[in-house]
Amino acid sequence: MRYSYVGVAALAATILSGCVTTETVSFRASNPNQQAIIRDGRSALVSRQKSSLVMVGPASRQIAAGGRPVFVVGINNLSNAPVNFLISQVEASQLVGGQAYPMQVIPYETLVQEERNKQVAMAIIAGVAAGANAYGASRAGYGSYTTPSGRHGTFYSPTAAAIAQNRAADQNEAMISATIEQGRQNLAMLEQGVIKDNTLMPGEWYGGQLHLTPPVDSAGGAAKNYVLTLLVGNDRHVIDISQGPAR
Repeated sequence: MRYSYVGVAALAATILSGCVTTETVSFRASNPNQQAIIRDGRSALVSRQKSSLVMVGPASRQIAAGGRPVFVVGINNLSNAPVNFLISQVEASQLVGGQAYPMQVIPYETLVQEERNKQVAMAIIAGVAAGANAYGASRAGYGSYTTPSGRHGTFYSPTAAAIAQNRAADQNEAMISATIEQGRQNLAMLEQGVIKDNTLMPGEWYGGQLHLTPPVDSAGGAAKNYVLTLLVGNDRHVIDISQGPAR
């Protein structure tokens, strides 16, 4: 029974993967202190101000249309004093028809809560699958027979039932353990990868992933243009981003 759940999930994932439209992002240097570059085949941008340097690039080569754009941000403190980087001071807004619409910057705490909610849902699914697996094993000892004379009957094999139940218990334990371990790994990745509030010491580099809510579709399928603004101490870095269909 457990393998049927896995097979259905794999088939669904395969079907859906063929329907996903992907997009890519590019950057435009909006002032002489910025430079659009390429890093490992991906578009990126370097912005330098008086006391800090910021490098921004996409976390992946392609973004699912309608999905959250995720960027990797690197910050270097060029000054001789500590400077603060605060998520609350990061802003993003989309430009549609010349008008700016705010995009939400998703903090680490929200991403962790979302992951925990997913873990609860997966635990429920794993529990249902484990229950179905156990029920199927409990019926494994029952069978039927037909004699050469045409007589029908049923029988019960304690040995066959015990083997099936032990196998189901091992499968259920492995399935639940895998669910718990995957959740632990996801939380660890968020802890290590997502950018957070941080004081940068003189000369220090700091960075991580910055998650944004998805931009809205532009009229006629045009590129989605938005601006990401990061404050590092007193420096203000304005990053122009364009997101459109992958080529």
